[in-house]
Amino acid sequence: MNTKDRYNRQIILPEIGDSGQEKLSKAKVLVIGAGGLGASILPYLVAAGVGEIGVVDDDVIEISNLHRQVIYKSSAVGKYKADEAKLMLAELNPTIKVNAIAEKLFGNNAIALFEKYDIIVDATDNIAIKYLINDACIVTNKPMVYGSVFRFQGQVSVFNYQNGPTYRCLYPDENTQSTNCEDAGVIGITVGIIGMLQANEVIKMILEIGEVLNGKILVYNILNNEQQKYDFEKNTNVLINKQIFDENYNVIENQVEEISVKEILDKINNDEVLFIDVRNEDEIPRINFKNGVQIPLMNLRSEMRKLNPNQTIYVFCQSGIRSKIAVELLQKHQFKNIKSIAGGALALNKLLKEEKIKV
Repeated sequence: MNTKDRYNRQIILPEIGDSGQEKLSKAKVLVIGAGGLGASILPYLVAAGVGEIGVVDDDVIEISNLHRQVIYKSSAVGKYKADEAKLMLAELNPTIKVNAIAEKLFGNNAIALFEKYDIIVDATDNIAIKYLINDACIVTNKPMVYGSVFRFQGQVSVFNYQNGPTYRCLYPDENTQSTNCEDAGVIGITVGIIGMLQANEVIKMILEIGEVLNGKILVYNILNNEQQKYDFEKNTNVLINKQIFDENYNVIENQVEEISVKEILDKINNDEVLFIDVRNEDEIPRINFKNGVQIPLMNLRSEMRKLNPNQTIYVFCQSGIRSKIAVELLQKHQFKNIKSIAGGALALNKLLKEEKIKV
């Protein structure tokens, strides 16, 4: 496949050219949220040739999503958005690397994720998550492309760009109440337009062209086609560093002990050991240990009373992120002999195949 033919119409633009296309191919962009905004942002970044895209979303597709989340088919209802987005994007442009991360963004996984990418895109509708994204961007020194929609109006800005103003400079009150699309209502066109404006800011930053919305917020109303840009200044009194971040988001990395998959081989089928799979029930590969149970992370708090806090417990998820969160939660409730399995089900499945062990 001739990639130059694929991108010819943008390569002939003097502002892009072959060198610009090369910049796009080397760029790594993480999109938080594969809902309405994400469904607009993702196709345009992939189609433009952004080399690596991460998609973070732990939600599943519902029938009520389809009027605005236009990259999903009706047959995909009930499936993970991140996984379905990856399939669609691979069809659109198979030359791009797409990482589907069907995990919820927490203080525990945000920093490690953000460090792998150049630009972070906020495609969420949750105020608390926006502050988390902002703060993790500050710690990792990454720009945050912000988007927000309320009914027929949307906002776009770029925070923490070249040490510029952050989300907290514009919205210092973390206790602000906000209504999401589910409660306030939304038309698909609104999230489509705002998402494309966000994708545009990403492309401009990668190519180093145009004027980035740094220290500016664009407000667009689709009913009257009016738009305004407002300037805002950096608040030097707002301090976020790694220590403050860890304290704010209860990150307690040192208390989570990990164990490698090779170390647990002799524990399989040992009745004195319990394996807990904290993934959701439809996640694959299946790992069915005889001495194992499946308790999705969202249910762990209510189900933990059924567990023996004195038993040796090994926890795993898909890749090793949610299991750490589960271990922290159980440790806070007096579980002592508990470890997270490094690499999760993916590493376990690989090792079991290599060792030809059936479970």
